[in-house]
Amino acid sequence: MINLQKIILSAFMGLSLTACQTTYNPSETLYDRLGGDSGVTAIVSGTLDYTLKDDRIAHTFENSNVERVETLLIEQICDLTGGPCEYSGQTMERSHRGLELTSLHFNALVENMQKAMNDNDVDFSSQNDLLAILAPMHRDVVTK
Repeated sequence: MINLQKIILSAFMGLSLTACQTTYNPSETLYDRLGGDSGVTAIVSGTLDYTLKDDRIAHTFENSNVERVETLLIEQICDLTGGPCEYSGQTMERSHRGLELTSLHFNALVENMQKAMNDNDVDFSSQNDLLAILAPMHRDVVTK
């Protein structure tokens, strides 16, 4: 009887440990976890779609070349998350100078990015990892 209990306990522990393993390969980059080029492109495109319809922030893009902004955002996120890209745009401080952006604008963009990531089935951990990389840009973007 005791041997049977040990076998059952061992089997249960083995199954429990298997269930606790991460669902992604730890050697994968965040870029890979976001879906590579197609995933990052979909996230940025979705973010801009939501943003351009968002009364809190849409007006800040009135004088922007949105296609260029999209290209540079894809490039920047690709670069920052371990993808094969190199960001070629200006610094965040330089590209946002004079726009008088507030935390409301910044937070609206983050919310729109979260919606786009949800739309693209990005797991919660990867969403948090991306937002943690982007969060320090707040000090360079928000000037008012």
